[in-house]
Amino acid sequence: MAISTTQIQSIIDLKLLDIKTRREGGDGRSNASIAEEVLGSRTAESTVRRVYKGYKDNGNYRGVGGSGSVGSLPNKFSHTPKVLFFDIETAPNKMHGWSLWNANFGLNQIVNEWFILSYSAKWLGSDEVFYEDMEGIVDTEDDTHLLDSLWKLIDEADVVIGQNSKAFDTKKLNARWIMNGYQPPSPYKQVDTLDIAKRKFAFTSRKLEWMTDKLCENKKLTHGKFAGFELWKECLLDNPEAWLEMKEYNMMDVVSLEELYLKLAAWDNKHVNFNLYTEENKHICRCGSHRVVEAGYAYTGVSKFQQYRCLDCGTTTRGRVNLFSKEKRKSLHMNVAG
Repeated sequence: MAISTTQIQSIIDLKLLDIKTRREGGDGRSNASIAEEVLGSRTAESTVRRVYKGYKDNGNYRGVGGSGSVGSLPNKFSHTPKVLFFDIETAPNKMHGWSLWNANFGLNQIVNEWFILSYSAKWLGSDEVFYEDMEGIVDTEDDTHLLDSLWKLIDEADVVIGQNSKAFDTKKLNARWIMNGYQPPSPYKQVDTLDIAKRKFAFTSRKLEWMTDKLCENKKLTHGKFAGFELWKECLLDNPEAWLEMKEYNMMDVVSLEELYLKLAAWDNKHVNFNLYTEENKHICRCGSHRVVEAGYAYTGVSKFQQYRCLDCGTTTRGRVNLFSKEKRKSLHMNVAG
């Protein structure tokens, strides 16, 4: 069932009001009742469950959160580092050429170079999705306001997450920043969902579209009226309809990216240690949970450590204290390198 942003907001607000009412001892409402009020059919209760589950797990559903008039769920990511999801879209280079096949272009054939066309970003666990583009000024090719906003966001972040961002987005931004006289933003750690997918999975495809379609409630949008390059072409012509589609497309990229990250993160044995960014003495999982229990032991070549498992996402980690006694450590032999 296709549902509008307004309907999503209404479902989330009614579910939050239902929870609040039940906590205060009042009579709650069924999902079927909410479905009938918002969607016009009691049989659409599965849609209500899906929307609320997305909101409960991620703080939003398709980028939409509650209105705030009835309260909200606590943000379980409030004690984690500042984690930023982002995605940029760039304008193409314009060049002179004679052939469509096997063509190489010299520097003197470049007419106009690429620039940032739009960006979208959000903080982990937040409802708010940031978006800016070049609508109305695209002919100037002056992307300074986008560069300013992105620099401030990334300068504030401890961890930056994207899809293919290590190879594309961050290097493209660095190029635009240094060409426009910016200093580097504050150092940050990078997590790339494409990198995790390459190292840990043999998926049919590692594209964001395929992975979110198979793994996520929030799926990357396919193009609508403007298919493929037509969207970029029409945005460069400053077509308002194209800009609207670009906004929806770009914003949904980071919403689906966040959900994908939370699915993949438990499998990443090279993940950033979130505990380094808090003064708390309790372990914090990369999914934001404190629900971590002892789960067997982890072994290195000459050491034994307590192993832990997150009850929410399944991530396994280990302690740092070697559990072998001094006598046991003395008795251990190592392989001889050949």
